[in-house]
Amino acid sequence: MEQSEHHFLNESTVEDVARTFKALADPTRVKILYLLSQEECSVGHIADVLNMTQSAVSHQLSFLKNLRLVKSRRQGKSLFYSYDDEHVIGVLKQVIDHSLHD
Repeated sequence: MEQSEHHFLNESTVEDVARTFKALADPTRVKILYLLSQEECSVGHIADVLNMTQSAVSHQLSFLKNLRLVKSRRQGKSLFYSYDDEHVIGVLKQVIDHSLHD
């Protein structure tokens, strides 16, 4: 039997992928990312829509920002957040579609 050639991911890539899936494994972060896939939002707006404290939202946004899944921009004294990676939003939407599929 002929030995096939295998291609392996480097350890850094494997760790990045695992961290991204860890981020998506949290229900609150899924809600935040899904909301940000629809519109740019302030922390206050996210807190209102998801019925959370601003502190809790800020904590989750910081986690997502460290993974480069969300980004922020300043407008006056306010920060507005949006998703930073179309690929991750695509994966999120595919998993949502899978969950809704009968």
